[in-house]
Amino acid sequence: MSLPSLHAPTTFAAILDPERGGRFTLAPSVKFEAERRYLGRTNVLETTYRTGDGAVRVTEALTLQDGGLLPWVELARRIEGIEGSVPLEWRLEPRFDWGRQTPSIVRRAGRLVAEGDRLQLAVHSWDAGEVEAGEDALSGSFEVTGGRSALLALVAAYEQPLHAPSRDHVEARLDATSRVWERWLGMWDYDGPWEEEVARSALALKLLVYAPSGSIAAAPTTSLPEVVGGDKNYDYRYAWVRDSAFTLDALMRLGLPEQVQQSFAWLLRAVRETAPDLRPFYDLDGGVPSRRETLDHLRGYRDSRPVRYGNAASTQLQLGSWGDLLETAALYVSEGNVLDEDTGEMLADCVDRVVVLWPDTDSGMWELDEHRHYTSSKIAVWMAFDRALRLADEGQVPDRHVAQWREQRDRLHAWVEENCWSDELGSYCGWAGEESLDAGVLRACRMGYPEPERLGRTIETIRERLAAGPGLLYRTTEHVGEEGAFVACSFWLVEALARLGRVDEACETMEQILPYANDLGLFSEQIDPGSGELLGNFPQGLSHLALVNAAGAVEDAQERAAASDGSRAGGASAKAGAARD
Repeated sequence: MSLPSLHAPTTFAAILDPERGGRFTLAPSVKFEAERRYLGRTNVLETTYRTGDGAVRVTEALTLQDGGLLPWVELARRIEGIEGSVPLEWRLEPRFDWGRQTPSIVRRAGRLVAEGDRLQLAVHSWDAGEVEAGEDALSGSFEVTGGRSALLALVAAYEQPLHAPSRDHVEARLDATSRVWERWLGMWDYDGPWEEEVARSALALKLLVYAPSGSIAAAPTTSLPEVVGGDKNYDYRYAWVRDSAFTLDALMRLGLPEQVQQSFAWLLRAVRETAPDLRPFYDLDGGVPSRRETLDHLRGYRDSRPVRYGNAASTQLQLGSWGDLLETAALYVSEGNVLDEDTGEMLADCVDRVVVLWPDTDSGMWELDEHRHYTSSKIAVWMAFDRALRLADEGQVPDRHVAQWREQRDRLHAWVEENCWSDELGSYCGWAGEESLDAGVLRACRMGYPEPERLGRTIETIRERLAAGPGLLYRTTEHVGEEGAFVACSFWLVEALARLGRVDEACETMEQILPYANDLGLFSEQIDPGSGELLGNFPQGLSHLALVNAAGAVEDAQERAAASDGSRAGGASAKAGAARD
């Protein structure tokens, strides 16, 4: 938990260092078993603890006020006795600034407060034991019997006075928070396959929204490794341009236009900071990230070091960013929305810039150190020109350079076909001139790249040579056996199959992937193919975006197939009628 916001230094990070990371625990003080779930279609968590003598239910959430954020941060935990009697303990061990600062425990106006790094934390306990002070922690113990309840509220304030809530208000906010989530998702209009998995993904994505700006973090964590014990541990608490197109596509499909508007407006504000050049990602406030700090004092998740604060990939050239930006704009307009004149001019300037840049090598969508002519990057630039032409035709961007954009699109298509297709592989290769594979090329199917026959053959080669298990794919040839299977790639395979009309295969693949989610239906960035263990930062926005879009692509394909069957049936009936006449 990072306080006061998603991209701040951590206050609780025991997952990165059990001794120095900090935590806020609540559990029975005797041996127990636990199971958990979300309450319906909400982000309110319910955990049931069972001991030899009883059972309790804990309901908890970061509380909201009328659907929005509180002026302070409040984590509420309601403890209800189900049967028998259960002794419990709780303990607050904040470790501010990535565990570099232990708290000062002070008493203010009769209340114990943990202070440090301009933060104040207090635990409010109602029937959950007296708050007791340790040298660098607060704690309490209590017992709950069947039919009785207790309540804990952690309240945090940053550079402001510390609010002291009443029990009634915390209880009311906890109940209201459930209703807020139910109401938010109740506005959607999705009725396609895998509805519950799509709903959970939508709720997970909403938790990744940085509310003050509308940006969507790739994940709320840093440094959870792609390989346990390895050094591929990155800070994902930034907003990627790449993810924005998936986000808008997913949210529009789900019928959630308010979030579409907020997130697209944030993206445009962020891009204006650097346009016509683009960064692969921006910080959650819309600025250009510059922090690159290694936290050597932290042990890392299961001794996976280093722990990083900041992301060095922010300075890379990723040509795919231009395609992602233009696809995002095209998706936005496809819903009947209208671009303002300044946005149209900026987008046109970005397209003019990529005219100059696309012949260069780049780091690719996987942010690799090796600069190459990556196939996925070139196809994404093809999409940038294609979407720019579409927007110009609709009067959404200036048409002053349409002839040049069309010429560049056609030239780039010819370049890809000449340099990035491998007869030996029977597939588009990972980069020009090399017999390597990249599952990111599967995205070409959603981009509308006009080579369905070759894309179909590419699917077969990738399924065969990048397979990591039923439904699972490694992202590139170079990553086979060196890291986990990349979750988004598996869902991109589902979408590609569906878009090429191979609906049964798409459904079968989807059913193979979904069981890899954790007990709450959440996906990380990667999956260990042998153990099924989740790897990488968690929960991963790109994984859930890819899930929603894959399900939507299957829904579209099923509707097309049904319409086609109906058309054929209608045609057959008409012919039969004519024959009878």
